[in-house]
Parts: sequence; structure tokens; C-alpha cells
Amino acid sequence: MPPEWLHRVVTLPPTDGNSVNPVLRRRTPEGTTARDAAVLVLFGGSEDADPMCVGGLPEDADLLLTQRASTLRQHSGQIAFPGGAADPEDDGPIATALREAEEETGLDPSGVRALAVLPGIFVPPSGFDVTPVVGYWDRPSPVRPVDAGETAKVARVPMRSLLDPDNRFIVKHRLGYQGPAFLVDGMLVWGFTAGVLAGLIAVSGWEIDWDRRDVRDLEVALAEVEAGVVEVHER
Repeated sequence: MPPEWLHRVVTLPPTDGNSVNPVLRRRTPEGTTARDAAVLVLFGGSEDADPMCVGGLPEDADLLLTQRASTLRQHSGQIAFPGGAADPEDDGPIATALREAEEETGLDPSGVRALAVLPGIFVPPSGFDVTPVVGYWDRPSPVRPVDAGETAKVARVPMRSLLDPDNRFIVKHRLGYQGPAFLVDGMLVWGFTAGVLAGLIAVSGWEIDWDRRDVRDLEVALAEVEAGVVEVHER
């Protein structure tokens, strides 16, 4: 059984009630052979719900995120859930997600409780069909970038920071992409990771209303983060 505050995230499919999240609708095109991959959407924090907070979210609830190394060929520098391609010996997406998370962050997989396997999402740039695995960190272990050639940063990001309306907006790329984003802990979370996260938050019961009219240029937002400049956008 999941902690009470994660019940809706585990039992309800991610959703996009405001039509601002194209990631959730991506499926492998007919006739395309995609490679299997999995990521670990790992929540930590007290098991007991906080009755004083919307949705029972504990004050110490957090989410494990990584930053990919800038030297990688695909998705370089992006913020991501730990995870990667399936190996032939993996016994399904849960095994893939836990193995990859251990290899990237050094976490002890025996302390992770897998709670749900979400529908796969096609990622066009890499050709992967990525299965998100939602987990709860029963026994948190120290984490760090295991291989600097793959992972530049590992962070446990507070959920309340991710939910803060001041940290949420839409990013738009000149080539047509538009989707949800989060700005937290000096990181811009966008693309696949932000899409999955926004879809889970939408059904969680934790969401605080935020300004979906706040649309920012993706390249400008990334440059601001890289320069350490966070511009205040008036609503």
C-alpha cells in the first residue's frame, strides 16, 4: 500500500485537464520500432500525511531528480528522473528503473518501494518508449553523481518548491514545442520530466493554482538558469 498522501498519484492516471501538457499524449507511432526504457519517479518524505496541507502532502516530501552531463549526445544538461535503457536481463520496467537509478545516483534499491507502472511515453529525439515507475523511498540512502560523464547533479527537490505557483510556467520553443516547466533549486525542469511530473501533480490533490498564461521562451529561460539569473515575471 502507498502512503496515504501518494494514493491518488498511484491509483489515478496522469492527466492534462488544461491542454498544456503534450508529453502525456505521446505514443510510439505505428510502424516505428522504439527502444524500451524506464525512469524512477521517486518520492521521499514522511509516510504520514499532513492534515494541515492540501492533499495531505508532508512538509518534508521531496522528489529525486538528476541533471544529465553537458557532454552527452542526447538531452545534454537536461533535468531528468534517474533511468535509462532496458537491458535484456532486466525483469521489466521496475527492474530497469531501479538498476539505472542505482547506477546513476548510488541509491540502495532495497530501500525503494515500487508503487505503480505508468503507460509508456514515446520520446522522439531518442526513439525510446519510456515507462515511468512511481516509487516511495521507504529507507532513503545517500545519493550522488556516480559517473560525472553521465550525471552532473543529483538532488532531492522539495515538493512544496515544485508546487509553488511562482516556480511554474509554460515554455515555448521556436520549433513548436510548448509544455509545462518548473524552476527550482537552480534547475529548469521541462520536456518529458516536467510533463510526467505535471501530469501526476494534476491528479495528486496537492496542486496550487498557477498562471498558465505565463509563457516563456525556452532558450531564454535556459540561458537565464545557466547564467544564474532568475527573472521575475509579473502575472
